[in-house]
Amino acid sequence: MSTEPAQLIQPTPEQEEQGFSGLQGIYERAGGAFVPLAATALAFFIGGLVVLITGHNPVSAYRAMFQGAGFNWFFPWVQGDARTAASGHLQQTLNESIPLMLTALAVAFAFRCGLFNIGGQGQYWIGFLASLWVGTHLNGLNRPAHIALGLLAGILGGAVWGGIAGLLRATVGAHEVITTIMLNWIAIWGGQWLVEQGGPLQGPVAALPRSSLIDQAARLWTVWGTIPGLALHAGIFVALAALVVYYLILGRTTLGFEVRAVGFNPDAARYGGIPVRRSYFLALAIAGAFAGVAGAVNLMGVKYSVDTSDFGSSVAFTGIAVALLGRNKAVGIFFAALLFAGLDTGTSTRALDASIFDPSLATDLATIIQALVIFFVGAELLIIYLWRARRYLRIRPAPREKAVAP
Repeated sequence: MSTEPAQLIQPTPEQEEQGFSGLQGIYERAGGAFVPLAATALAFFIGGLVVLITGHNPVSAYRAMFQGAGFNWFFPWVQGDARTAASGHLQQTLNESIPLMLTALAVAFAFRCGLFNIGGQGQYWIGFLASLWVGTHLNGLNRPAHIALGLLAGILGGAVWGGIAGLLRATVGAHEVITTIMLNWIAIWGGQWLVEQGGPLQGPVAALPRSSLIDQAARLWTVWGTIPGLALHAGIFVALAALVVYYLILGRTTLGFEVRAVGFNPDAARYGGIPVRRSYFLALAIAGAFAGVAGAVNLMGVKYSVDTSDFGSSVAFTGIAVALLGRNKAVGIFFAALLFAGLDTGTSTRALDASIFDPSLATDLATIIQALVIFFVGAELLIIYLWRARRYLRIRPAPREKAVAP
């Protein structure tokens, strides 16, 4: 029997790479859901520690936020006044999720083409203002026609605004991050000028310069609830339809294949005969259409008008976070939008029980959780790099020289 001490067998780099590929394959087959779920759970855990530091019970605080978002409506044992309150909160959560879904699609579609569309806010406002013009100037139309024209105006307005950045990228190579940021400010300041004193869309004089209300026929139908501005409107069907359209375009059309191919490798796509420049233009134009219809839906379903203070909204920037958490997948974006909307609604002074947790603290907590979710999801790439680099950092014993026979 050999008296040599047992030695641990060190895996070769090839074996380690195969092991990593196997784990990666399992991760990909899981639909990429692990990292977003883990990031969300970790963000809520750290948020709970923050609540504990403030002297509150994290479980009670999160329960109050959950109920404030109206998610307890799905529990059949919630009845009576509690169910009525839950339905009102859930309606508001769903309304807030609609523009988040649509602006997230604007980010996700461009990203699948290798583009970072940070101009969703400008595209949102152009769609909003185009729909506002239709709603305030084309009176006398029947309701279906007026709503259809309002939505179409939002789609076209956003597509034109996104298409400008796409055209600049395709023709002169101007980076879309720079051009979309510049277009954001043009849309915001130009929109404020339109509704300010003496502007073309300025309505009756009020404390704040604002536009006129859109015509009743241009307002989306209410599908759940009775309180104007809070009841769930038909824009939820527009958002769901947009998710389906997004999935079908990318997964079932030639255009979607070309967009994804350019996103993977534009040089290889060009070598394969795919018109890369056209893909850049169409990707940003379609992305702008998603953001533009978000503005139209928000106007026709909730706002009905706009004043200068509304231009401080950052809904499309939140849409970037929703797309990131949703992994640019239609289903992921749907649930990520519900999460972010639920955090906003569940921490509002109207929905959160102040005797359990101070709404002012809860609003900051919601921001912390959202930031942590983005951080942990974004750290996935760093984790992969560290996993691959660990075999280079490991100290390996020097190989022993074999004895040479005399």
